[in-house]
Amino acid sequence: MRIGVPKETKTLEGRVALVPAACGDLVRAGHEVYIESGAGIKSGFLDEAFTKVGVKIAPDAAALYEKGELIVKVKEPIAGDLSHLKSHHLLFCYLHLAPEPELTKRLLDIGLCGVAFESVEDGQGGLPLLAPMSVIAGRIAVQVGTHLLHQPAGGKGILLGGLPAAERGKVVVLGAGAAGGNSAALAAAMGAQVVVFDKRPDRLEQMMALGANVTALYPYESYVAREVATADMVVGAVLVPSARAPRVVTTEMIKSMELGSVIVDISIDQGGCVEGIRPTTYAAPTYVEHGVTHFAVTNMPGAVPQTSSQAISAAILPYTMRLASGQWRDYEPLKRGINIDGGKVVHPALL
Repeated sequence: MRIGVPKETKTLEGRVALVPAACGDLVRAGHEVYIESGAGIKSGFLDEAFTKVGVKIAPDAAALYEKGELIVKVKEPIAGDLSHLKSHHLLFCYLHLAPEPELTKRLLDIGLCGVAFESVEDGQGGLPLLAPMSVIAGRIAVQVGTHLLHQPAGGKGILLGGLPAAERGKVVVLGAGAAGGNSAALAAAMGAQVVVFDKRPDRLEQMMALGANVTALYPYESYVAREVATADMVVGAVLVPSARAPRVVTTEMIKSMELGSVIVDISIDQGGCVEGIRPTTYAAPTYVEHGVTHFAVTNMPGAVPQTSSQAISAAILPYTMRLASGQWRDYEPLKRGINIDGGKVVHPALL
């Protein structure tokens, strides 16, 4: 099969879906792999690294999409990408269609088959292609939030971990999956007072095991409101697979926070778990509302493209191999990953 890897077009997105080593494995398996010129530069991979393993370089996006049958990219297609996609393409990437009705309609009009990274499930109900980016996003959330709490960045001017004679900062994390769990772990390691909410007892137990400075609670609305009111940083990491994220933090809760506090909503890819939050980009990553700094970048792992590209490439390669073989529609993990097909929405969470 002819596999095309385009350059990402989202604002300040530097990831590439397949690193040279992964492309080499696909070439050795008998597939033709094309990559758009310059697609790997921001991740540290020059065109020459791809040609050395047998990849062919397409000079521009039009040529890349013309050659490719299976299109493998990182982020959902936007305006430039959509103009090149055709009904015969098999699209494999993050789609996040639940909060994007306009994108859904455009893809339905094109009539292609779209398999979403975030919808692929393994035999245990896990999300193997979402997990590595969730881990990265969870860590970035606390790194970014820590900086935004600094006074020159508009924050309340606290050192998150505190020190003798100064109070610790408080971080509230909503959701203890791959993203929230990593946020909680990093915040706890920095010495912050951490409160994590989740509905699953096993996850609450894991969070408690992080240290004596971590409290794990069931997300009763009154408890969430109480803890958010005294939080220096709130990290939203609530996930309902393939569906729009539920609203957990209300406007009234935001208003109860101290001026200069910070909210980082990792769930923004699926619409966000904070009421009224709007997507941002790395070109303008924050805005202030009710005196609270909001960070809602929809491609958070794009800030560390070399690390992210290596991680996502390793995760998706076995599934890319299966898709390229043509014998994949009866393979349950990929079957569950189909969001749209032939002009119809097929994933239950999107119906």
